[in-house]
Amino acid sequence: MRIPCPHCGLRDHHEFHYHSAANIKRPENGETEAWANYIYLRDNPRGPSDELWQHVHGCRSWLVVRRDTLTHEVIGVRFASEEGGT
Repeated sequence: MRIPCPHCGLRDHHEFHYHSAANIKRPENGETEAWANYIYLRDNPRGPSDELWQHVHGCRSWLVVRRDTLTHEVIGVRFASEEGGT
């Protein structure tokens, strides 16, 4: 799989680190059940999905990668900071 970094251009996925689904919100401190769900219970959607990746062996930018989980086709990439992300 190749990911088009908006800063560095098209790169192999080995240069990146997958973090999580891009739409997951951290629970507030003290919410034990919410934290258990956050850590252990994740959806595994089929089809297009937004994911949070970091270009660790490149510009180190945090990216939101829109990827089809069935075909691994990368549909689009944008900086996570463009939407108030990391």
